[in-house]
This record gives sequence, C-alpha cells and structure tokens, in this order.
Amino acid sequence: MTRHRFLLSGLAALLLAGVCVYPVQLFGQASKSSSPNASDKMTPQTRLLVVRSLQSERVFARIMFPQGQKGIKIKNGVVSPSDMAIAQQVAQYGAAAKAGDRCVISDVKITEKEIILEINGGPKKHQKWFQHIQVVSNAGATPLPGGPSPQSLDAHGSMVTLEFDKYVPEVNGDQVRSMLAPVFDFKALTQAEAYQKTLPPKLQEAIKDHKILVGMDKEMVMYAKGRPPRKVRDKDDQGQEYEEWIYGNPPEEVDFVRFKGNEVARLEIMTVDGQKIVRTEREVDLPTKEAELAQQKPAPKPQNAPTLMRPGEQPEVQTNQSGRTVSRPQDGSSRPTDGSNPYPQQPSSTGTDPTRQTPPPMIPTGGPPVTPPDMPPHVLSTPQ
Repeated sequence: MTRHRFLLSGLAALLLAGVCVYPVQLFGQASKSSSPNASDKMTPQTRLLVVRSLQSERVFARIMFPQGQKGIKIKNGVVSPSDMAIAQQVAQYGAAAKAGDRCVISDVKITEKEIILEINGGPKKHQKWFQHIQVVSNAGATPLPGGPSPQSLDAHGSMVTLEFDKYVPEVNGDQVRSMLAPVFDFKALTQAEAYQKTLPPKLQEAIKDHKILVGMDKEMVMYAKGRPPRKVRDKDDQGQEYEEWIYGNPPEEVDFVRFKGNEVARLEIMTVDGQKIVRTEREVDLPTKEAELAQQKPAPKPQNAPTLMRPGEQPEVQTNQSGRTVSRPQDGSSRPTDGSNPYPQQPSSTGTDPTRQTPPPMIPTGGPPVTPPDMPPHVLSTPQ
C-alpha cells in the first residue's frame, strides 16, 4: 500500500511539473512569433515581395536629387551627402527631381548589404534586348536602322541606396518605406501637399491660406495662388528691371506681386473697399543652396601650381624688367610683342658705332642655307 502511494505521488509531481513548463514554452514561442528578429538575413521570398511592393510606385521627393551615378545614400537614418554637396552636384550635372516633385521608382535591386532604388529611369539608360542587335558584314558591325539615337540614350534619373552594416535584414515593404521617409513621401495625395511639407511652418500656413509673403520665390507663389493670369515686365524708378504678376480683377481684390530675380520684393494689395496695402519688408528669409554655393570664395591657388613645362623651361610669354611682354620663340631668343627692337645694344669692336645692335648668332636647324638680307643673291651667268 505504501509502495502504491509513493508511485502515485511521484506521478502527480511529474504531471504538475509538465503543466508548469508547457505554458512557459508556449509563451516563449508566441513572443518569438509576434516580434520577429530584425537581425535575421532577408530570405529570397521576402526579397521578391519587397521588390514587387516598391516597383513602379509613385512617390513625392522631399529633397533635391542630383543626376549622375552618386545619388543619395541613407545609413542608420542619416542622409548623405550634405545639402551643400547636393547643390554642387545639381549645379554640375542637373537636377533629377526637386522637393515636391512626383517621382517613380523605376527599378529596385537588393544586394548583400544594400537596397538600391532607381527613380525616373535611373542614372544610366537601359536598352531593350532588340536594341543590341547588329548586322555583321565585310564592312563591320552596324546597328539596325531605326534604332535609338545617342540623345535618346541620355539618362536624367537618380538613385537612392539604403546601406546596412553586415547584410540586408528581414524587412517588409512598409519597413523599407519608413527607412526612406527622409527623402520620399509615400502618403502625400497631391504635389502641393508634398511640397508644403518640405517648407517651414510659416510658409506652410501661408500656402495653405493662399497668402503671399515678401521673400517667397516664384514656385511658392504658384503653389499659393496658382498660375498668374497676367504678367508685366517693366523698370522701376532706379532703372532696375522687374516682373509683376497680377492676380484678380476689380471690383474683387487684386494682388500685384513684384519679383526682382526669383524673389518677391514688393506686394501691393488693392482691397474691395479701395484700400491700398503695400509691403516691401522681407517676411521670410530662405537662402537657397545655389546662392550659398555661389557666395563661397574660391580656394586659394597653391604656390607651386601644377604645370606641363619641363624643369628649367620658360613660359611662352614673359615680362621683362621694363614691364614689356616678351614672347619666347623656338630658338630660345626673346622677341617682344609690342614691336620694339628685341636685340640688346652691344659695343662695336671698331669703336666707330657704339650704338650698333648686334643680332644673336643664328642656330643652324639642318635646313637649306638662307641668304642674308643685306647681300644680293648670287646669279649664275647663262651661257650664250
């Protein structure tokens, strides 16, 4: 009887331990399934889903994208290069998209450590398979007639690269969109809405209320009031040229927006009751990256500037002690370019003419002999 009780008590203890351990295992599995490990490497199935999710999607740009192979890089939420470097690339290669422009993700590539997205066709023009066909003959290989012209192969797009430390983790399409939030707006409904989000709050409110502020550029005015029905070009009292956009017709309110360059310099409002309101003081200060780049001082020229001349070789154009410009011919002598006598004064050996100028000795060049100009040419007698 005691033996049976001991066996029953042991069996009960084992059952109780199993009941306590099983919920812990279930909780661990549930927590693991609810929060996937982001450090796992992306699988081929997920890679295919991400490409399908982002391919051919239309987005709005938050920043300016330069053309070219460099593009924009995002690593750990940090966008590179800097705004000044982007403005410099735009000035050199052109802009693929400005802030607020609608773009299309034309291609998505996922490598070991990067997710590369091409926008507006990418920085390199891709040809179709049939455009690579050539006709081979004795004269050589020639492309098929009717193929693309060299101008049509120019690419005007850009690219964005999401860079990771070790490898691309297991992320879905929505997570990739959140990583691209610093440069793309996936939630904007219109181009004006996407452009407003790139501006300071004061300008956002002004554009939303369809108001114009002194200091706005032409693009901001168009987003606030639309395209102007009338434009006038004239000169002010100081003789400076300006452009004036006119919105509205009497007896309604009429706005006269005067631009000097690309900024609003004067705003004149004629209200319905005949009151005239003029604003000339700057209300917003938005220095553009292009202006900051233009105001930068050029780098100082190094003392030892690079040159293509050999050691000891003199430049073709020099300045003598008297300040005259002298060009150096091939024979090594110096000849002035202002028409003066290039030969220095030498004393005569006879002493009769101390101011006589002696030309430098002629260096033979291997050609036929030249008759001096002060001697008549030798004429051979012709036999009768």
